[in-house]
Amino acid sequence: MFFLAGLAAGIALASAYGFSLGLRFIESKHSRQQPTPEVWFETPTPSSLTLVSQGRALFLSSCAHCHGADATGDEGPDLHNVWVSDRYISNIITNGIKHEMPSFKKKLGHDEIVRLTAYVRSLE
Repeated sequence: MFFLAGLAAGIALASAYGFSLGLRFIESKHSRQQPTPEVWFETPTPSSLTLVSQGRALFLSSCAHCHGADATGDEGPDLHNVWVSDRYISNIITNGIKHEMPSFKKKLGHDEIVRLTAYVRSLE
């Protein structure tokens, strides 16, 4: 009796795991985020007032024409209260979104992308 219960639980667990892998594969085809290696303990983007103010200056010169000077959106989306990781934000800035947002890979360096990420993270 216990064997059958254990077997049923094992089958249910394996089915759920297989189903989740299938969903993950399907959603990865439609994801806007470029694949990057997993980092288990990712350090957050620094958020000093200096970085945020420098990020705002970069935002005004590079991003405000689409996202608006106050980042509430115009052609691009509103960037307040973004619920994604810092890595996702910097990845979008770096690689862009096909047919929606240009890549800033050639225009901005790593330090500038860190500043922009700090600014976007500071928007509430």
